[in-house]
Amino acid sequence: MPTYQYECQKCGQSFEKFQRMSDRPLLSCPKCKGRVKRLIGTGAGLIFKGSGFYTTDYRSDSYKSSAKKEKETPKVDKK
Repeated sequence: MPTYQYECQKCGQSFEKFQRMSDRPLLSCPKCKGRVKRLIGTGAGLIFKGSGFYTTDYRSDSYKSSAKKEKETPKVDKK
Protein backbone atom coordinates (compact mmCIF):
# COMPACT_ATOMS: atom_id res chain seq x y z
CA MET A 1 0.00 0.00 0.00
CA PRO A 2 1.33 3.43 -0.86
CA THR A 3 1.87 6.34 1.48
CA TYR A 4 0.16 9.55 0.37
CA GLN A 5 1.17 13.03 1.46
CA TYR A 6 -1.46 15.66 2.24
CA GLU A 7 -1.29 19.37 2.97
CA CYS A 8 -3.92 21.38 4.82
CA GLN A 9 -5.19 24.43 2.93
CA LYS A 10 -6.12 26.20 6.20
CA CYS A 11 -3.23 25.67 8.64
CA GLY A 12 -0.53 24.47 6.20
CA GLN A 13 0.24 21.27 8.09
CA SER A 14 1.76 18.53 5.96
CA PHE A 15 1.18 14.88 6.90
CA GLU A 16 1.34 11.39 5.43
CA LYS A 17 -1.32 8.69 5.36
CA PHE A 18 -0.82 4.98 4.59
CA GLN A 19 -3.78 4.06 2.34
CA ARG A 20 -4.90 1.60 -0.29
CA MET A 21 -4.98 2.89 -3.85
CA SER A 22 -8.74 2.24 -3.90
CA ASP A 23 -9.37 4.32 -0.74
CA ARG A 24 -10.91 7.76 -1.15
CA PRO A 25 -8.58 10.69 -0.52
CA LEU A 26 -8.81 12.39 2.87
CA LEU A 27 -10.90 15.55 3.02
CA SER A 28 -10.11 17.09 6.42
CA CYS A 29 -7.00 17.93 8.41
CA PRO A 30 -6.53 15.92 11.63
CA LYS A 31 -5.23 19.07 13.39
CA CYS A 32 -7.72 21.84 12.47
CA LYS A 33 -10.37 19.97 10.42
CA GLY A 34 -9.63 22.26 7.46
CA ARG A 35 -9.73 21.11 3.84
CA VAL A 36 -6.70 19.06 2.70
CA LYS A 37 -5.13 18.55 -0.70
CA ARG A 38 -3.31 15.35 -1.72
CA LEU A 39 0.11 16.19 -3.11
CA ILE A 40 1.28 14.68 -6.39
CA GLY A 41 4.67 13.14 -6.97
CA THR A 42 5.57 12.49 -3.37
CA GLY A 43 6.79 9.20 -2.00
CA ALA A 44 9.86 7.05 -2.36
CA GLY A 45 12.25 7.83 -5.13
CA LEU A 46 15.05 5.88 -6.72
CA ILE A 47 18.57 6.51 -5.61
CA PHE A 48 21.34 5.28 -7.87
CA LYS A 49 24.61 4.72 -6.05
CA GLY A 50 27.66 2.85 -7.25
CA SER A 51 27.73 0.28 -10.02
CA GLY A 52 24.90 -2.05 -10.95
CA PHE A 53 22.84 0.01 -13.35
CA TYR A 54 23.27 -2.25 -16.34
CA THR A 55 22.10 -5.82 -16.87
CA THR A 56 25.69 -6.87 -17.48
CA ASP A 57 26.63 -5.79 -13.95
CA TYR A 58 24.37 -8.48 -12.51
CA ARG A 59 25.62 -11.34 -14.67
CA SER A 60 27.42 -14.33 -13.17
CA ASP A 61 31.12 -14.89 -13.74
CA SER A 62 30.44 -17.91 -15.98
CA TYR A 63 28.16 -15.80 -18.20
CA LYS A 64 30.76 -13.05 -18.44
CA SER A 65 33.53 -15.48 -19.41
CA SER A 66 31.42 -17.19 -22.10
CA ALA A 67 30.33 -13.81 -23.47
CA LYS A 68 33.97 -12.72 -23.62
CA LYS A 69 34.93 -15.92 -25.50
CA GLU A 70 32.06 -15.41 -27.92
CA LYS A 71 33.17 -11.85 -28.58
CA GLU A 72 36.76 -12.92 -29.27
CA THR A 73 35.91 -15.64 -31.83
CA PRO A 74 35.63 -14.34 -35.39
CA LYS A 75 32.25 -14.58 -37.02
CA VAL A 76 31.93 -16.46 -40.30
CA ASP A 77 29.48 -15.20 -42.91
CA LYS A 78 27.15 -17.91 -44.17
CA LYS A 79 26.26 -17.44 -47.80
